[in-house]
Amino acid sequence: MLWLKNAHVIDPAQGISGIMDVAVQGGRVLTLGQGIAAAGLPDGGEAEVTDCAGKYLFPGLVDAHVHLREPGQEEKEDISSGSRAAVRGGVTSLICMANTSPVIDSQALVAFVAERGRRAALARIYPMAAVTKGMRGEELTEMAELAASGAKGFSDDGRGIQNGEIMRLALEYAKLTGCPVVSHCEDEFLAGKGVMRRGPASAAHGLTGVPAAAESVMAARDVLLAGETGGRLHLAHVSAKGTLAALRAGKAAGWDVTAEVNPHHLILTDEDVPLTNSDFKVNPPLPSAEDRDALLAALADGAIDMLASDHAPHTWEEKACPFEEAPFGMAALETALAALWTYLVRPGKLTAERLIDAYARRPAERFALAAGTLKPGAPADMVLFDPDWEETVTAESMASKSANTPFLGRKLRGYPVKTWVGGHLIFERRA
Repeated sequence: MLWLKNAHVIDPAQGISGIMDVAVQGGRVLTLGQGIAAAGLPDGGEAEVTDCAGKYLFPGLVDAHVHLREPGQEEKEDISSGSRAAVRGGVTSLICMANTSPVIDSQALVAFVAERGRRAALARIYPMAAVTKGMRGEELTEMAELAASGAKGFSDDGRGIQNGEIMRLALEYAKLTGCPVVSHCEDEFLAGKGVMRRGPASAAHGLTGVPAAAESVMAARDVLLAGETGGRLHLAHVSAKGTLAALRAGKAAGWDVTAEVNPHHLILTDEDVPLTNSDFKVNPPLPSAEDRDALLAALADGAIDMLASDHAPHTWEEKACPFEEAPFGMAALETALAALWTYLVRPGKLTAERLIDAYARRPAERFALAAGTLKPGAPADMVLFDPDWEETVTAESMASKSANTPFLGRKLRGYPVKTWVGGHLIFERRA
């Protein structure tokens, strides 16, 4: 038995935020409460006791948007290295995207990803299957079969589905599975060859910009289609104020629409982009300050449901080239929680309770995962978090194969110091 004492427990699923003890037995939460007595626990005298005074304990984070690159691009990341990165960042459950090589569009590949996750035996790995075969945007995958094999949703993330009729059909078909369709909202004609958000910063750099409308136009289309079909829609990596208008309208109409935002879109803006560092190149691009502030307000008031890292690792060689030529994406699994705590929670821009609600409970509920809570009987996937632990982000300190993060060289304050999955301690941060 594991007995964690004097922790500040945050569990939005139970409305809990306060000093408590938590007891774990058989890989599941046994009980929690204030001042649990050892005499009241089975085998209480033999419990492994950890004093958590001064630290937070919360459910393992659930990251619904991660690129682990396996199969086919293992030089960037694989399921094992991505799992190690996840638990270092406090993520115990994650959904990996389908834009691998080959694309995850068959039952065999869905099963392959799930099995590779089980063999890694670290974070819980769940597959996201493609909406269309080969992610070509032309023909729907066999969604019912893919869901039966373990897919938790459907997304052509990396490319927006340009054909509105294909998107409508996808929302209709996915209703048979109960899984959401996850939309990468991007009008490729509006986005063109842009490499950062269009505005004064892109003009100053002499770089082709992507207008915010490239996202918002597609978001509006897909929200309207969700309303027409009664389908389940999830908007990935929202980055524009205009997208929020469509999202709020869909929610007000009672349609089944949710959305996520990435930490980098809440912390950084297009004004932070240095011409000489392609680690800041991401799709959708870093927003304007006005958009960033609107995103944070929408996360705080619940219009944006959840947080997700959009962990997108690339090799050093791929990123070590001119900004225009580098691929989009940044590694984020290990830095997301620490960056959010450093730049948003510590300054009082976001509460710790809302952070955990958005990064644990909400994604677990939306994608039907047995995670995101410390309710008695729930899997003991837990994070012990030290709000005062400081580290400088370095390539050498990261478990990911890739270090393409804009936080490289920055000191972040607030890190997981222990991570448990199923009651087993699988990561411990040491000084």
